[in-house]
Amino acid sequence: MNNRKAILFSAPSGSGKTTIIKQLHQYFDCFEFSISATSRQPREGELHGKDYYFLSIGDFRQRVERNEFLEWEEVYEGTCYGTLRSEVERIWDNGHVIVFDVDVKGGMNLKKIFGDDALAIFVMPPSIEVLEQRLRNRGTESEESIQKRLGRSALELKEAPKFDVTIVNDDLQQAVEETRQVVNHFLES
Repeated sequence: MNNRKAILFSAPSGSGKTTIIKQLHQYFDCFEFSISATSRQPREGELHGKDYYFLSIGDFRQRVERNEFLEWEEVYEGTCYGTLRSEVERIWDNGHVIVFDVDVKGGMNLKKIFGDDALAIFVMPPSIEVLEQRLRNRGTESEESIQKRLGRSALELKEAPKFDVTIVNDDLQQAVEETRQVVNHFLES
């Protein structure tokens, strides 16, 4: 197996991609999660170096200027996310497959960078209504934030055909099994 492979998971917020990724870890011990950097504030329970590398907007911009990011994006005004080059090298140096949980634009950017060494998976919600309900059920978002995410989601859903595979997350266990099969085939190729 080529140990310089990457698996990219992208989806609108609330589609369930993070839940699918967590369940896949029980099948693939070669996976190592790429920790993204962000300029947003941590949510309750999130830890620096585990969930994200939380950076001030100034530190984030300085790192951009020093070309420390493989890719980055200002997702919302003043809120940036990105993939540190050092994170990618650290994981590959450990002989692991990098797993990315990134927004749709980040997923497309990473696919361009990694080419055939990456499998780009788009996790699709069964409907925009289900997506809205999932966001509301989280209880972590303001109404303004929910509306902003839903507006962005409508645009992101149009990008699904650009990914290698689309998994509809209507039934979680079925989505995990479909994803497991697709990933297994990719890793064996």
